[in-house]
Amino acid sequence: MTSSQAIKLLAVLALLAATLGGCNDKKDPGFQGWVEADMIFVSPDETGRVIKLNVREGDEVKTGELLYSVDDDLQKADLNQNNATLANAQQTYDRAASLRGTGAGTQANLDAAVSALRVAEARVNTSQTRLERRKGYAPVAGSIQQIYFREGEMVPAQRPVLSIMPPGNMKLRFFVPEAELPKLALGDEVKVACDNCAADLTAKIYFIATQAEYTPPVIYSLDERNKLVYLIQARPSRPDALRVGQPISVYLNAKTPVAERR
Repeated sequence: MTSSQAIKLLAVLALLAATLGGCNDKKDPGFQGWVEADMIFVSPDETGRVIKLNVREGDEVKTGELLYSVDDDLQKADLNQNNATLANAQQTYDRAASLRGTGAGTQANLDAAVSALRVAEARVNTSQTRLERRKGYAPVAGSIQQIYFREGEMVPAQRPVLSIMPPGNMKLRFFVPEAELPKLALGDEVKVACDNCAADLTAKIYFIATQAEYTPPVIYSLDERNKLVYLIQARPSRPDALRVGQPISVYLNAKTPVAERR
């Protein structure tokens, strides 16, 4: 073997050794999961037609902001009727009280007039509440995620017209095998990675399931199928950097090398 052939052989062996060494130096693939959020659904108490939408999907709203209006003709008619009944009850009470004051009326008539007046007042208050609730106001601050009924459409009672996502309601869900549970505790900070996301995303664990389950089919790693795992949930430190439904990888050690993402 000539010296040039020996040099080539050594170069090939060195390249092969480097390749094999790189294969053994596997980076942590992390635990696969996704982003979810607890939505706030805003709905009318009674069936009606949406006559005004004040927001669009993606809008940011503040607590107490008017979101939509539902037709209120029936509620106004009911309030007018109860107001008329209240007026009659008030007259009956005034007359009974006057007669009782002069001794011409009985206590029983006065008690009945008081009872009728209180019932009429309660019905007016109920009608006013029903009328006020034909308008939907934001119960929390957040972003409008989805509008289910638009202007001109009939919305059934207690069916949401739209949903709001408060930033604090976003959460990360991922699963870990039983062997990894001792490494986790409530309040632990984990590293979060996703496609085209910032490199410094983190989250804090706030829920660790006490009961095992099989990995659901929505998990994003084929290698995790048919394994008994535990659900973990964490709150992201920067919810504005994530999107609902987005697949993520979670790493228990922030210093662990992250597998290359494509």
